[in-house]
Amino acid sequence: MTKHVAVLMGGWDSERPVSLKSGAACAAALVEAGYRVSEIDVGHDIAEKLAALRPDVAFNALHGRFGEGGYIQGLLETLRIPYTHSGVLASALAMQKDKAKIVFEAVGLPVAVSRTVSRFEAAREHVLPAPYVVKPVAEGSSFGVIIVKEDRTHPPQELLREDWPYGDRVIVERYVPGRELTCAVMGDRALGVTEIIAKSESFYGYDAKYAPGGSEHILPARLKPFIYQGIQMMSVKAHLALGCRGISRTDFRFDDRGDGEGEVIVLEVNTQPGMTATSLVPEMAAHEGMSFAALAKWIVEDASCDR
Repeated sequence: MTKHVAVLMGGWDSERPVSLKSGAACAAALVEAGYRVSEIDVGHDIAEKLAALRPDVAFNALHGRFGEGGYIQGLLETLRIPYTHSGVLASALAMQKDKAKIVFEAVGLPVAVSRTVSRFEAAREHVLPAPYVVKPVAEGSSFGVIIVKEDRTHPPQELLREDWPYGDRVIVERYVPGRELTCAVMGDRALGVTEIIAKSESFYGYDAKYAPGGSEHILPARLKPFIYQGIQMMSVKAHLALGCRGISRTDFRFDDRGDGEGEVIVLEVNTQPGMTATSLVPEMAAHEGMSFAALAKWIVEDASCDR
């Protein structure tokens, strides 16, 4: 019997547009792979929709706090619908960047010095010496990220906006110069390491991530072999430390300004990596000889409850 897959996309978080693109791409790939597919634009009635539909698998193509932070995962566990990607605890840990950093430090992964404070405190005074980065504790796609450069006299006043939508807790983290690197883990195996060079912004922000031509991806990244392999090993270690399942992607900064053997810092783990036309994980899988349809099929066949 043909397996029925419900692709969950959209939602109401700030990353809704990205999720709709990811979901549409994954749905098309799953149809190509031979599944019966229902596309669901997730709203607050998602429990009723899923209970009525009773799919064999829920393919989680949601981004943002509801889709990545353990909420939809808990609902799917309650409904006993097998689902893709990470479970409740790993999703919640990875989404709360300050909590994830505690886990990374505990297993010996390198992280940047940081403090978690209210956005009002971060706007009142420099919490760390500049340069530093301010980012919401629970957002993706670089929403709300502010880079405070060395010549900036005052702390970022945009944090005081009345319409600030990213929550009141922020991480203030030492800025690590250098190169942006990322590596996906599939099951318990690292894929290739990609270097990302932002074209449309000064850092790898929203437009660089999702706009056509917004960034250049160099795969495999031009690194010394021991650094390349070290990043792969750290990606697997971060994936396992958080308890991730299925596919994840870990982001790094690499400061190679000296002899090229400089500092590597783990930034975060993405438990729901983007699956759009410009996304990194499908590109890494293709580099390994795996088509988009084969990647989507692997993710579906890995689905389960009790993740």
